[in-house]
Amino acid sequence: MISVRGLKKSFGDQTLYDGADLQLNAGDRYALVGPNGAGKSTLFKMLLGEEEPDSGGIEWKRGAKAGYLPQENPPIGPETVLETALAHRADPDGRETAKAKKILMGLGFKVKDFDRHLSELSGGWAMRAALARLLVEEPGLLLLDEPTNHLDLETLLWFQEYLKSYPGAILMISHDRAFIDEVCSAIVAVEEKRLKKYNTNYDGFIAEREAARERLESAWKQQQDEIDAMKEFIMRNRARASTASRVQSVMKKLEKVEEIVLPPSSKVVSISFPQPGRTGTTVLRLKNACKSYGPTKVYEGLDFELERGQKMAFVGPNGAGKSTLLKVLGDIIPIDSGERILGHNVKVGYFSQHREGQLEPERTVLQEATSVGRLNGDLFTRTVLGTFLFPGDMVHKKVKVLSGGEKSRLQLAKLLLDPPNVLLLDEPTTHLDLTSVEALVEALKKFEGTICAISHDVYFLNAVADHVVHVFQGKITVYPGNFEYFRHRQAQLLAEDAASSGRDAAPAPTNSEADNQYEAGKEARRRAKVLEKSQAELARLHVELEALAHEMSDPKLYEDFARVTKVGEDMERVQNALQLKEEEVRRLSA
Repeated sequence: MISVRGLKKSFGDQTLYDGADLQLNAGDRYALVGPNGAGKSTLFKMLLGEEEPDSGGIEWKRGAKAGYLPQENPPIGPETVLETALAHRADPDGRETAKAKKILMGLGFKVKDFDRHLSELSGGWAMRAALARLLVEEPGLLLLDEPTNHLDLETLLWFQEYLKSYPGAILMISHDRAFIDEVCSAIVAVEEKRLKKYNTNYDGFIAEREAARERLESAWKQQQDEIDAMKEFIMRNRARASTASRVQSVMKKLEKVEEIVLPPSSKVVSISFPQPGRTGTTVLRLKNACKSYGPTKVYEGLDFELERGQKMAFVGPNGAGKSTLLKVLGDIIPIDSGERILGHNVKVGYFSQHREGQLEPERTVLQEATSVGRLNGDLFTRTVLGTFLFPGDMVHKKVKVLSGGEKSRLQLAKLLLDPPNVLLLDEPTTHLDLTSVEALVEALKKFEGTICAISHDVYFLNAVADHVVHVFQGKITVYPGNFEYFRHRQAQLLAEDAASSGRDAAPAPTNSEADNQYEAGKEARRRAKVLEKSQAELARLHVELEALAHEMSDPKLYEDFARVTKVGEDMERVQNALQLKEEEVRRLSA
């Protein structure tokens, strides 16, 4: 599909590629990896013809078509969400419309969102609409630049499953190693200004790369020992007539040696959170907390307790209130009523995925770092910034010109410059490269304080969390264990609820039983029973929608137009029923 041969590309004194080769065929699924600034996005632009290589060539198979998802800022026009998803077709038929609706719902849109104009949406939702367009269009090659950045966890898992059956080739840049392992069959690494393919998953790539580095270092050391021995022989014997011929022979041999050159080690973020001061057993507590946005109640009568040393992951559907809960815990936003009780000796640090209000655009990196309110020496501040890849004069760059990854690293550096003992992290891995994510994970695993985190990165959640907080319908449920255990437990509960839903078809209670309930004044018990049935029906609808989505993702389905239409209509029916049932559960839970 694409042949890259002898590619060279420089910007000023910086050479990104020199003699890079890559072959990408139909059906290939590659992850393009490398440190920030290595030239990954530049390669995409050259493949798309938006940048010209200095030399070398890029050849496309005749008729091949690529679809590109940028990292941010997709073009926004006057179209509605559904029109955007179908923008490649002037007159879409029923099959394409059904497919577009299915994909939009998989990406988190509700039926009522289909007619909303793209200009009304946030940047993240506009990115989802742009992604839907690509998936509906199905180009032969998907070029995806950090496609998971704007997805919540549930949507990411749907997208991951969808890509597994995508009929075309995929080349993507991603910092999410679990997502890479699930979708891609090989890693293409930017190394020494070239492109090297590893036919393995991300862990295998790391192991192979380290083994190759060790072999090269061993060969280099052996060669250096040989060179030193020859030089020593020449120095000791060059003045002796009896060894003159041997010296000449050794000198010629030395001249012919092609020295092994060790590539410079990649600069990586070095993160080490200072071990915090000890807090009381209870770190934070919410008591009967209520929070609303206008007429929308997010939490009512919420009780929540966070204990010392816990590392909690907040998960739940988009809009469930995860970020709101994190902000309430961090006192970033106030609660409407109830109590927020801070434990003994607690100091909270908050990291936001939305940097507005967290970083001042007109400040320099150094000015931002010294704004934390703690008197740190200039040497210490610069040292910390250096470990986050802001060396030398880079500390004088203004925040507004930093990349997304650089801004994320600066926020993390600020946490180290004023170390807390409770970390509240909202999507901390977004915009970080893979090595930076790994450094952050290792630092958080060693951190002896308390952590609450929201993330769509499955690797991050499994590596860091020892508890999962499921946020749904204004209620929270705490599960011990990491995210993998939570998914296992959720599958069990869905199966149990589905079985319970089947039993609900039993005969209605007799008049005698109803009279007994009434006479005993068990109204609260009756209400709980109705709520239990409604929750079981809600779970059943979720299972039905998941089954329909799975059926819609089967390419064979599209051979039967009538069936496609029927499945699309069923999905819309179930989605509408879900909305009504969610409102009923919310009302009964009040």
